[in-house]
Amino acid sequence: MRITITPNGPYSVSGGTPLHRARQVSTEQGEPVAWEHDAPLPTEESYSLCRCGASSNKPFCDGSHASQDWDGTETAATNTYAERAKTLPGTGMSVRDDRGLCEHAGFCSNKVSNVWKMVPDSESTTVKTQLAGMVGNCPSGALTYRLAGASHDLEPDLAPGVAVTDDGPLFVTGGVTVERADGQPLETRNRMTLCRCGASKTKPLCDGSHADVDFQDGAAH
Repeated sequence: MRITITPNGPYSVSGGTPLHRARQVSTEQGEPVAWEHDAPLPTEESYSLCRCGASSNKPFCDGSHASQDWDGTETAATNTYAERAKTLPGTGMSVRDDRGLCEHAGFCSNKVSNVWKMVPDSESTTVKTQLAGMVGNCPSGALTYRLAGASHDLEPDLAPGVAVTDDGPLFVTGGVTVERADGQPLETRNRMTLCRCGASKTKPLCDGSHADVDFQDGAAH
């Protein structure tokens, strides 16, 4: 399963990579707490997904990128998460944070607290459990965690595939390889989010710009 980025064009998805829609499940206060996943969308073995944000057949490409004034240049960091992430030390667990990957999905905070304030109190089983859920739902993988004394992060068990989020990025899971058009390396990870509004300043990754430009994909929410 592979996603190949074409120069100033769409994402070319191959290898029978499953595609489906997913949306955030929120509390009455509007705080996201989980993901809801739909059944797979019908696709061919290979298909193209819109990257410029202008397609009339979202999430699929309809060739609109050729007539749009947009820049698909890739500017995402080419080093590794381990090299970039800052560690937030705790007593029961530690959290690593790479702000450059954040797409502002909002799972990391609620009206009471946030991940950064909670980590120092992670000796508490309740806090530790809550942190694991908040970090594990982070779609970009900007946040990861490991238990005290462990040598590796604990990642959610996500099947390889692509989820189209409502009015947001492509949520790529399970270690699907993404190849940049410029030939530069892009680390393969369990969770990552790819821009599909055309406005991100860290292409091909999402930086939350879809909210700033009021991107709408036309899906029934």
